[in-house]
Amino acid sequence: MKVLFAASEAYPFAMSGGLADVAGALPKALRKRFIGCRVIMPLYACVTQEMRDKMTFICNITVPVAWRRQYCGVFEAHVDGVIYYLIDNQYYFNRDGLYGHYDDAERYAFFSRAVLEVIPHINFVPDVIHCNDWQTALIPVYLDCFYKYSDPYRNIKTVFTIHNIQYQGKYGYELTGDVLGLPPEKESLIDYDNCINFMKGAIQCSDKVTTVSPTYAKEILDPYYSYGLDSILKQFTYKLTGIVNGIDCDVYNPETDNLIYRNYSVSDLSGKDYNKQKLQEELSLPQRPDVPVIGIVTRLVKHKGIDLVKCVFEELLKADVQFTILGSGEWEFETFFHDMALRYPDKVGLKLGFNPQLAHRIYAGADIFLMPSQSEPCGLAQMVALRYGTIPIVRETGGLNDTISDSGDGVGNGFTFKSYNAHDMQNTVWRALAGYSDRQGWKKLKERAMSCDNSWSKSANAYIKLYKEITGK
Repeated sequence: MKVLFAASEAYPFAMSGGLADVAGALPKALRKRFIGCRVIMPLYACVTQEMRDKMTFICNITVPVAWRRQYCGVFEAHVDGVIYYLIDNQYYFNRDGLYGHYDDAERYAFFSRAVLEVIPHINFVPDVIHCNDWQTALIPVYLDCFYKYSDPYRNIKTVFTIHNIQYQGKYGYELTGDVLGLPPEKESLIDYDNCINFMKGAIQCSDKVTTVSPTYAKEILDPYYSYGLDSILKQFTYKLTGIVNGIDCDVYNPETDNLIYRNYSVSDLSGKDYNKQKLQEELSLPQRPDVPVIGIVTRLVKHKGIDLVKCVFEELLKADVQFTILGSGEWEFETFFHDMALRYPDKVGLKLGFNPQLAHRIYAGADIFLMPSQSEPCGLAQMVALRYGTIPIVRETGGLNDTISDSGDGVGNGFTFKSYNAHDMQNTVWRALAGYSDRQGWKKLKERAMSCDNSWSKSANAYIKLYKEITGK
């Protein structure tokens, strides 16, 4: 079976979030299971020279964008056993940053059409095109409108994965003629709630719609979580399924990770104590082995639950505890935590921005990982924390609910709370700190956490089953 994985970003070429991790790891896991999976993505200005040196030029073609045709260069690269195709157009992609440009609709309409146009030129006709988020949502639409009745496209099926339903590709009707170029009789495919909606078109036209956790697949049928798409999703519930993402266990491995202070394993946790000491030192906190360290690695925004943390933060600091915080985001929260770090220098270690090395060191050096999200389609941080023996505190939503179970029953791997309420979160932190004081019980909890299998193996098998279902292979 052949799968073409279409994404707007993929590790190690370009990344801004979890999608890049998925696009870098899932194809590798599929190939290990004898699925011929290749990745196609834009060639952005941020792709490093080191990665460009791995690329070879394949061909150039022109791609229709409504009434005009645009240049499209195709490059190929081989990384970790996976073939990547990078779509080049200097006008659309040679810019700072991946997203947030005034013409994003046109940029990703071009990319979506290019994915289909290059298939005859790359010697790879997929059985399935696996599309991801709104930037590739027009691929199933264009396939339906222009390609599906001709060779080599007539047997291609499509899967569309919603990584975050908040971002749907919503635009005004003025784009219909000049940018999207759909036949008038097909324009209804992307017409939704008085605007153009790319994601709605993908939900309607794809053969299967997936989300990145079973709980999130249920949640997005509720208006509270759906950002207005619940009515169209309810029409196509038969297409919808949830598959939890995995993590790359080669990248996140305390036994081999060269970004942490000292390697360790589930059978020898002494290195974790050393990582804690060095983390405290790096963030100018007192080096105390007995104090519980709570780590936060996140975007400092409301939907990540940071407003809950802010609400009770000074109450939490009354306990014998330290916080190590890494992230950036809304000014309100950056300013708050900066103030807390100044007022409580012995309890709050803060680094604003994003530092991958420090992120790994917090995963390895903290005792507890706090992730009280308002919504979380899947979440990777809680699974990474488990891998390093750092016990997650999470709200029961999305993928957090599917990957973390409360240890109150003696078999769980973390601490959970249900209501989006600061004091419910606070009470859960108190429970975790009480658990930490039981040294033998905490050691067993760390061992349970590190023994959890959150690799891509199970996820890849679930996707393969889905591909076989729609292709009949």
